[in-house]
Amino acid sequence: MKKKRVGVLISGTGSNMKALVAAGRAEGSPFEICCVVSNKPDAGGIAWARENGIATHVISHKDYATREEFDAALNLYLKSQNLDLIACAGFMRIMTPTLISPWQGRMVNIHPSLLPNYKGLHTHERVIADGGTSHGCTVHYVTTELDDGPIIAQAFVPVLPGDSPDLLAARVLVEEHKLYPEALAKVAREI
Repeated sequence: MKKKRVGVLISGTGSNMKALVAAGRAEGSPFEICCVVSNKPDAGGIAWARENGIATHVISHKDYATREEFDAALNLYLKSQNLDLIACAGFMRIMTPTLISPWQGRMVNIHPSLLPNYKGLHTHERVIADGGTSHGCTVHYVTTELDDGPIIAQAFVPVLPGDSPDLLAARVLVEEHKLYPEALAKVAREI
């Protein structure tokens, strides 16, 4: 079986990207990470990817006047890499249809909540403030609505008495690193 070619979009350290790279290099994986792209030149994940032999590219959103212009440039690069799938892993940009539409059904994201609950930012703080007892993470298809695409997989994490946002975030991240490779493998086998 030929592995599906995956590009990963990041804005930071890329901890989920690292989990995807490890899974993609495992025997029998249906996907491989072919490139890592960031909108931030100083993203720690870019240096790690480069050191680990993965093609990297930086397209700074600050170089473009509009979101659409940035998304068009990013899409152009992604298409040049002959990718089958795009995995957003801490890519902190609200994307426009300019980028989403060409990858419809082939772009996935991981979000630190049990969607449809807690879309957007500060999910851990919000679930604690609301007195929630269950939290987790979701892998979903990217659509033009923020954190609203069809759900591929979820992992549950209890909110414990005395949890801080940082403690809860750390437990959710452990589950993200397990869930994302499994969900991406599922998608890669289906396309």
